[in-house]
Amino acid sequence: QVQLVESGGGLVQAGGSLRLSCAASGRTFRWSRMGWFRQAPGKEREFVAAVSGIGGSTYYADSVKGRFTISRDNAKNTVYLQMNSLKPEDTGVYYCAARGGAQDLTYDYWGQGTQVTVSS
Repeated sequence: QVQLVESGGGLVQAGGSLRLSCAASGRTFRWSRMGWFRQAPGKEREFVAAVSGIGGSTYYADSVKGRFTISRDNAKNTVYLQMNSLKPEDTGVYYCAARGGAQDLTYDYWGQGTQVTVSS
């Protein structure tokens, strides 16, 4: 059974930092793109960041560029999201996701989400 389990969310003041982790089990994702998405109350889920499986290229939403850093440790089958200079608008549930294979274009696997709340 494939599982993605997020951790590291919490309550932080504006300007603070958090580091999210997503541990995958049940199969390896070392060749697959993995990403982070978030959903704020009353809004649709949106893309935050992604890292490719081959080459480790990274991609970011404009709203988080320069503040967030995505990374992965294939030996641990884990992806991270370092979030610095947090803003109240970063508040939401953060989801980890993974594509099934190196050539897949959709995210087939999702975690249950972890809450991030940034107070002003």
